[in-house]
Amino acid sequence: MDSLLVKGGAPLHGEVTISGAKNSVLPIMAATLLTAEPCTIRRVPELSDVKFMGQILTSLGAEVKFEDNTLSVHAGKIKGVGDYDLIRKMRGSICILGPLLGRLRKAKVSLPGGCVIGSRPIDLHLKGLQALGAKISINGGYVVATAPRLVGNDLFLGGRSGPTVLGTGNVMMAAVLAEGVTIIESAACEPEVVDLAGFLNTMGAKISGAGSPTITIAGVSELHGADYEVIPDRIEAATFAIAAAATDGEVTLLGSRPDHLHAVLDKLREAGVKVERRGPALTVRRGGRLKPVDVTTLPYAGFPTDAQAQMMVLMALTSGISIITERIFEARFMHVSELARLGADIAIEGPSAIIRGGKPLSGAPVMASDLRASAALVIAGLIAKGTTLVKRIYHLDRGYENIDAKLRRLGARIERAAES
Repeated sequence: MDSLLVKGGAPLHGEVTISGAKNSVLPIMAATLLTAEPCTIRRVPELSDVKFMGQILTSLGAEVKFEDNTLSVHAGKIKGVGDYDLIRKMRGSICILGPLLGRLRKAKVSLPGGCVIGSRPIDLHLKGLQALGAKISINGGYVVATAPRLVGNDLFLGGRSGPTVLGTGNVMMAAVLAEGVTIIESAACEPEVVDLAGFLNTMGAKISGAGSPTITIAGVSELHGADYEVIPDRIEAATFAIAAAATDGEVTLLGSRPDHLHAVLDKLREAGVKVERRGPALTVRRGGRLKPVDVTTLPYAGFPTDAQAQMMVLMALTSGISIITERIFEARFMHVSELARLGADIAIEGPSAIIRGGKPLSGAPVMASDLRASAALVIAGLIAKGTTLVKRIYHLDRGYENIDAKLRRLGARIERAAES
């Protein structure tokens, strides 16, 4: 297991190319199960989650090849039982349930794993699939679904914390091969849902309304192969933007989608960060003294929960009191105790973190609890005095493509080391 050694005090300068979106790639990979024809997916990041999903597809009978950020999948003949040891490692693997049910009319998929950031039940996934006619039971840690017929229906996917992104994708993938029309109300509006719909439509699906709370799917009898390029990763872009501001550097993000980053860029500007947009490129630099801000995470197009931890580090630098309220996951402040080891003054009150910023950070050994917490600890290490050892960075490798190499090219003093 690797760690990262981060020596603080070096501002980030230069250009960084944003990789393809992990949260788009995984469901799009799953969607290749809907056709017996070959599919090609481009701008695929080299991540452990992508590797795991490729192994899952292979275990189902698909042929998978990955080279130069291009993924080829041929699911000519597949089975409907997912491998427990693979699926338990990654929550995103639950998105194979909809495609298997859509194509084979049966599926047996183990309950998934992933980051420990609070309860993320799949009840809305199951509710949506049941509305299409599936019979579902949970036996021995597996979701068992059967559906001699899938029939379009009107269904509501709103949950306690808002719409479900993976649930919307799962239902959408099953509905494309259902009879009749399916209307999903309170659908997730995230760009990754729009991207999945774009891929499915390229395969011959008939989906409209993606990106809005109402998605309409007219079922078709079959889908064909497709060649598709995924969108850039908005959370990676947000992470590098925040890192540029935190280190008092200047970084240009190449190949980003500023239209997917409105909430993050708005809060950065409110905090005194300068953001210049030139087409798909964004240049981010600190514009002077940082100002405290209040942030509340919300479903898209609100401030993303996946950028909450990184923003907390920036506010820990900022003199004054900032408040970050987490409305998506109830256990997503596990990074707070690790930031405190570096000297941050943060108190938790219910769903809110109260940050009394402006105190200097000092390097120390810290432990990553989840993917985005890992990124936050790396940013904190970049600005702390001395050396920070970030342990358990396998979380980082799940969602950031070569983040240490990208940071080094921007001037960061960061090295990967094997843990003893």
